[in-house]
Amino acid sequence: MTGALATARALVVVSRPLSWINTAYPFAAVMVLTTGAIDAKTVVGTLFFLVPYNLLMYGINDVFDYASDIANPRKGGAEGATLPPRLHRVTLIAAAALAVPFVVVLAWFGAERPWSWAMLGISLFAVIAYSAPGLRFKEIPVLDSLTSSSHFVMPALCALALAGTTITLPLVLALVAFFLWGMASHAFGAVQDIVPDRSAGIGSIATALGAATTVRLAVALWMAAGTLMLFAPWPAALTAVVAMPYMMSALPFSSVSDEQSGAVHRAWRRFLAINYVAGAAVTVLLIISMKEGLFS
Repeated sequence: MTGALATARALVVVSRPLSWINTAYPFAAVMVLTTGAIDAKTVVGTLFFLVPYNLLMYGINDVFDYASDIANPRKGGAEGATLPPRLHRVTLIAAAALAVPFVVVLAWFGAERPWSWAMLGISLFAVIAYSAPGLRFKEIPVLDSLTSSSHFVMPALCALALAGTTITLPLVLALVAFFLWGMASHAFGAVQDIVPDRSAGIGSIATALGAATTVRLAVALWMAAGTLMLFAPWPAALTAVVAMPYMMSALPFSSVSDEQSGAVHRAWRRFLAINYVAGAAVTVLLIISMKEGLFS
């Protein structure tokens, strides 16, 4: 039992509990905002994107990034497990076994909406392609940020398809802004790993562009996301302000050298906290916007 509990704890760490909300929230928010109800589809989808989706995504990542992770000083905790080789096989099996039942049920829920199957399929492909051997999108500069952002936007698109939601301009603006936010977040996060990634021969948007350029790109993407939301109907336009704390946290590192790129880790830890504050603010504004009928 002790061994089983230790394995279970390891799998929880692998799934990045701090990031669960980042994938479950987009699905749940879109379902509730556009349908005004919490039904079985909402519950099952939210649970899937809360834990199984993250275990699949980060489990594959930690198994196939083991060699570089053990050389990365920030790995080994909430920001990424250094998964012992003895747990690699069980992690992949557990990730697949936990995900499959949810995928089957979600596919059944979407039987009358083939678009939902396409969105779910693309979502799963992006999760696998990011880290799996033979694909490794995470090592292709720019494509790595695009794929990483899709990990958080695709749950929202799955919800739109599953709910049969009519696409409106406010929804499009919000989704594009969210995608830009995701790209910025990935690019900025990659900066802190430039030194260990280069030592391990791993490419990324940050190793290709360099630390300072990547930080500036992230700030520009956050600014673009915020600017885009200014064109959303009131009060949804207020979400533009949410981009500010991210930009302010990153700007001091806009001239950081590649050699000192590890210092960005301080801002990254603030970023994890900002996510929760920003998420709370967005939630309040989305609830108000829903009452105004802006997303339906």
